[in-house]
Amino acid sequence: MKHLKGLMFLVAVVTVFLWTGIGSADEILIGYTGPLSGPAAEYGRDCANGVEMAVQDINAAGGVKLNGKSYLFKLEKMDDRVDPTQALNNARRMQAKGAIAVFNPVFTCIAALKKVNEEKGAEFILMGYTSTPKATEIANTLHISIPPPFTVYNSAFLDMAWKQGWRKAAMLITLGAYGDENRVDFKQYWEKLGGTITIDKPANYYTETDFSSQLTAVLSTNPDVIFAGGPSATTALVVEQARNMGFKGGFVFIDQARADYCASILKDKKLLDKTISVAAVDTIPFAGASAFNKRYMNTYKRINNMEAVQNYMAMQALAKAIAAAKKAGDVVAIRAAFPKAFPLIGNQFPTEAHGITQDGRMMIFPYAQMVKDGKPTAPEVYAWWPKTDKEFQQVKKVSKSTSPLIWKTR
Repeated sequence: MKHLKGLMFLVAVVTVFLWTGIGSADEILIGYTGPLSGPAAEYGRDCANGVEMAVQDINAAGGVKLNGKSYLFKLEKMDDRVDPTQALNNARRMQAKGAIAVFNPVFTCIAALKKVNEEKGAEFILMGYTSTPKATEIANTLHISIPPPFTVYNSAFLDMAWKQGWRKAAMLITLGAYGDENRVDFKQYWEKLGGTITIDKPANYYTETDFSSQLTAVLSTNPDVIFAGGPSATTALVVEQARNMGFKGGFVFIDQARADYCASILKDKKLLDKTISVAAVDTIPFAGASAFNKRYMNTYKRINNMEAVQNYMAMQALAKAIAAAKKAGDVVAIRAAFPKAFPLIGNQFPTEAHGITQDGRMMIFPYAQMVKDGKPTAPEVYAWWPKTDKEFQQVKKVSKSTSPLIWKTR
């Protein structure tokens, strides 16, 4: 009996060893480092959820098949609290475990990671979620920038604002590098249209909850519209406090803030009337959006947003690039195969991505929308990457959008 127990133990050990070996050999590790705690935790979790949901969907469909062998994905998430040093440490730890790609959603951390992801023998593809144009200005052969540049969003938003007859604008945008870049871009484009900036009164949307002093200064200039935004939760407070102080004009949010998210926080949805921002996911004009939105909300018990949608698309593109490269661990070959991952079309996915630019940004649609009488208008859909009308017509031919596409060159 004693010998039998010993034999059974040996068999169990060998079985576990073999199972573990097969499992790790059949897995492709993907890393995520981002804010999962602290002031930016909600934003970080939205991005991570999108990647996670894509991994689950890809695995449920059988993963990727390379040379007759199937591989499943494993996602490892680590918290960096928007600290570039911690992001570097996390990425190095995940790469040492075999991660071929690491996702990150904050520009300051992405800039730090770009200094190490090409190191010989420790390479990984950096999947950066940031709309700042500076992300692609830093040369890097193993970088993918996921969302559209915020310059496209800003010009779309301000064109809509101009059509409302608004001419005098005050700025109350978050502090920090991202906010600073947005303020410069808003001002330049608005003045190019012929508008006036009455005051620039930034605030820290990550630490402040009382914006009455900034709003007092803003409202004293009698603006038609306020350019505002940072994280959605505190952006909602700015709207509520401005309305309580008597402001009846419009709002234009930077692309980080979401009107639908603000509406989920505010008791009185009418406070958001005349607000222009990124469109709500459940209004995106693709067949795949509605089903994705329902699954996301059922899975995570929270409102869906573009962070989740676009990170989901990026993970899908990464999987297709791996399949095209036919190599599970060769990051250089996988990055080179990215153009073959597209297009990702809206009858199968929640949005569309039509390729990748020469400097590494995904050609993914941005959407602009306005709240009128408490309800969102139909979103405007922008193709920002075509350089010629011929290229734009090709996008229109391939796209499954049920709304007209707008060619926006900026």
